[in-house]
Amino acid sequence: MSLVTLLPFIVLIGAMFLMTRSAKKKQQAAAQMRNEMQPGSGVRTIGGMYATVKEVNDDTVLVDAGPGVDLLFAKNAIGAVLSDDEYNRIVHGVEHDLKTDEAVVPDDASSLTETDEPADSSDDQPIDLGKKEAADETADEEPKKADDAELKKSDGESDAK
Repeated sequence: MSLVTLLPFIVLIGAMFLMTRSAKKKQQAAAQMRNEMQPGSGVRTIGGMYATVKEVNDDTVLVDAGPGVDLLFAKNAIGAVLSDDEYNRIVHGVEHDLKTDEAVVPDDASSLTETDEPADSSDDQPIDLGKKEAADETADEEPKKADDAELKKSDGESDAK
């Protein structure tokens, strides 16, 4: 066999090795995160529930999901251990204090359009887009249509009597 025929197989085996290696690293990082979990830390389960860790055992975790609600989970069911700031932001809606040294990004673009010069009153005049003529024509046609409708009604009423 030549090297050219073996090359696709070698590339395939190499790709499989790299994929399994990255998956193993992710599993090890998740296991390490779960092992470093301590009582009082905030967690998110793989089902999306947020809770506070009360007790950590070998294979299980006891969490406090609310007042008087203690739940027992397998360690593998913990999806992420959250930092205190992130847990408080998500669960309690508490934002941490922003540093005053950082630039503040406005919520809208009004600060981009503001100028130091006073606004001219000449800019407040409406712009004529030529719609007045069309509106006047339709206003003239409407009474004619109303008159035609009244004639039809009166003809129908006299026929009914």
